[in-house]
Amino acid sequence: MQITKAVYLISSPSVDKCPQPDRPEYAFIGRSNVGKSSLINMLCNNAKLAKTSAAPGKTQLINHYEIESVATNPKTKTKWFLVDLPGYGYAKRAQKLRKQWTKMIEDYLRKRKNLLNIFVLIDARHEPQKIDLEFIDSLGEWQLPFAIVFTKADKEKPGAVERNVKLFFEKMKENWEFLPPYFVTSAVSKSGKNEVLKFIEDCNLGYASNARTE
Repeated sequence: MQITKAVYLISSPSVDKCPQPDRPEYAFIGRSNVGKSSLINMLCNNAKLAKTSAAPGKTQLINHYEIESVATNPKTKTKWFLVDLPGYGYAKRAQKLRKQWTKMIEDYLRKRKNLLNIFVLIDARHEPQKIDLEFIDSLGEWQLPFAIVFTKADKEKPGAVERNVKLFFEKMKENWEFLPPYFVTSAVSKSGKNEVLKFIEDCNLGYASNARTE
């Protein structure tokens, strides 16, 4: 799949303020400073699309981007939404604000009808973090589809990345019978880009097929 157009559309304070759910939608979420903006920009071939910052906690709303892409086979054009969600677990924000963010994110994830997949970003440089595992367990409780994207693979030796990925899934197996799809990525080397886009392409084709049969 090739993305031919990617533009910022709107930032919403709640799910009911989001655009009409009339096309496939994919949300990206992770711990603050996990490299979410860099990953989105890499996927969309636009270094200035999502704002990156050295200071975590900058994303505070539900940010929608309108994407146009061309599938490889069959060669079809598709419009879809990419959503940049606030990072979780940023402790330096006031407790009241953190609770507001948590409610906003949960409401969006559980109520957004056209949300086909949630990409949960995990920093590949670190061993499993409790906050990431707890968030993923919540997605399981809510019965929501998700995939894991390990980020910043270029910033650690390949052996260490492989070990951290293995450790993460070993921890998941304590609560999960089946493991989700996953991707190992780098915004610098662009590794994993084609795999993530192919996954989205397949989801888009499934969405279109279901729409035709309804």
